[in-house]
Amino acid sequence: MAGLASEHLQRPIELAIDLRVQHALRDELIAARQKFKAIAAAGLVTDVRSGEIISMVSVPDYDPNNPREALDPARINRLTTGVFEMGSTFKALTLAMALDSGKVTLKSSFDARMPLRFGKFDIHDFHAQNRVLTVPEIFTYSSNIGAARSALAVGVDAHKAFLKKMGQLDRLRTELPESAEPIVPRHWGELNTITIAFGHGLSVAPLQAMMGIAALMNGGILIPPTFLKRNEAEAERLGKRVIKPETSEMMRYLMRLNVEKGTAEKAEVPGYYIGGKTGTADKVINGHYSKTKVLTDFMAVLPADQPRYVLLIMLDDPQVLPETHGFKTSGWNAVPVGGAVVARIAPLLGIEPRLNLPTADALILASIKESR
Repeated sequence: MAGLASEHLQRPIELAIDLRVQHALRDELIAARQKFKAIAAAGLVTDVRSGEIISMVSVPDYDPNNPREALDPARINRLTTGVFEMGSTFKALTLAMALDSGKVTLKSSFDARMPLRFGKFDIHDFHAQNRVLTVPEIFTYSSNIGAARSALAVGVDAHKAFLKKMGQLDRLRTELPESAEPIVPRHWGELNTITIAFGHGLSVAPLQAMMGIAALMNGGILIPPTFLKRNEAEAERLGKRVIKPETSEMMRYLMRLNVEKGTAEKAEVPGYYIGGKTGTADKVINGHYSKTKVLTDFMAVLPADQPRYVLLIMLDDPQVLPETHGFKTSGWNAVPVGGAVVARIAPLLGIEPRLNLPTADALILASIKESR
């Protein structure tokens, strides 16, 4: 563990990693990579209250007894050393910004009747509804047009400031020596805000995206992630408020709603009240967006009404299968993998199933109204 030692008095260190969760996550990711014939698969589990990294897996990995394998570029740790456009999972940050600004509410609606025209570019929706969409619909249909319009309602400067505050524009440092610099546009104009609103045009390390989503879930506190044991009092000292508590409640409502009747339905595991957001980003090959290769990811929170953990699943270029009906978007691959992981790790993490819970409208939304 030389990379984690920062002093000459090398006292034993205690990692936050849970080996049982690590085994289950790695097992499911190896199976998923094989099943979807993906180039690579990666996953993270973090504690939203302390910032502890409970599990981190990136496959293909390598046997430390054969260090030459580590030189294979396919075996990098994609979660800290790689930077990626995270696709529609970034819409969670966009809508949180819009809701937190007060310029947008859950009742607001945006025009998605036709593609959003900007110069010579047309912004389309993958699940086009061709009508005016409310904020919850923008989230559950994963509308690019709605996300872009809500970001423009807040403004370019505020968008950039919000993402900086959320830790998405600077290199994330952890105890590991390896870390990647995000790729941020040099000249950030309206077109950049439009595309970054739905997760294209800004590349970040998945661990830093996860840190941002965790802050949206835990009541609004951005906590730097750690591989070492950390108690909640320490986390409180290190954390900083980035959104209002009521914005966090609204985001948890949207995440749960998306599993109940949106793009993340295949993540549902009875008893665990999972919330989640899907993301599918076209991969950049030789400087151009590929029309056939994608990176899919899924950010989940459990339980959505009393968040304790966030989970990230990432698949690099998953292939279509008969059961995916020709689709390779996240809802058909990363999402069911996320559900399978939750079913295995929730009992290990001591989360007891609670059956017959009310829907997000009745449980989370009702509590927001009561707290006002």
